[in-house]
Amino acid sequence: MDVDYDAELRLHHEVFRRAWGIRAGDHILDIGCGAGRTTRDAARESGDGSAAGVDISGAAVDRARALTAEERNVTFEQADAQTHPFPPDHFDLVISRFGTMFFADPVAAFTNIARALRPSGRLVMMVWQDGELNEWRVAIRRALAGSARSGGPNAFSLADPTTVTKILDTAGFTGITFADVHEPVYYGPDVDAALAWVRGFACTGEALNDPAVTGRLRDMLATHLRDDGVWLDSRAWVITARRR
Repeated sequence: MDVDYDAELRLHHEVFRRAWGIRAGDHILDIGCGAGRTTRDAARESGDGSAAGVDISGAAVDRARALTAEERNVTFEQADAQTHPFPPDHFDLVISRFGTMFFADPVAAFTNIARALRPSGRLVMMVWQDGELNEWRVAIRRALAGSARSGGPNAFSLADPTTVTKILDTAGFTGITFADVHEPVYYGPDVDAALAWVRGFACTGEALNDPAVTGRLRDMLATHLRDDGVWLDSRAWVITARRR
C-alpha cells in the first residue's frame, strides 16, 4: 500500500467509523474532510441521507471532488468551520478525523458547529492525545534533535480531557465522553517511502536539508520497519458529545 494520509490512519479510521452510529437518512457534516474518505464512507452508511465535507484547504476540496465523481449524496466546500454560516439545526451528526485541533478560537468554532446540529445532534471527533504519548512525535523530534521547526499549529491542542470538556460545555454540548484509541500509524511500505512521507510534515521544515539529520531520521524509521511496512505507535481520543 502506498503511503498517504488515509493510509497512515487506516487503523484509526476503522475505530472512528465504529463510533459514528449513523442511521439511514442521517445528514452528516465532516469537518476537515481532506480528500473526503471519511465523508464518502459516512454518506454510504447514511443510505438516502447525505454527507457534506468542509476543509479550509482548497486543494484538498478539489481532490475530494475529483475522487467523488460517482457519489450522489456527497458535497464538498472550502470553508473555515469556525466562521462558516452552516444551515442552523440541520445536521444529525458532525464528524471530524483529526480536523478540529487547529481552531484559532475553539469555543467560537464549536459554538458554530453546535448551531449547525439539530437539538440532541451528535458530535464524534478523533484527536491526538498528549504528544509525549505519541511515539511518532517523540521519535521524530528526537531524530531531528532540536532542528524541528517551532511554532505553527498545535496538533495536540485538544489532548487534555478537562480542557476539551470545558470548551465543549461552553459551546453548548453535553454528554461528553472520551474513548482511548491505541493504534499505530503507517508511514509506508519501506524506509525510503517513510522518509519521503515525513519530509512533508510541517515540523520537519528545512531540517532534512542536513544530511546528518536525515541519517538519524532514516535510522529511526528503520527500527520501526516490519514485514508489512513502517509503523509507529500512537494514542488518540474519540470524543463524543450531544448538542443541548
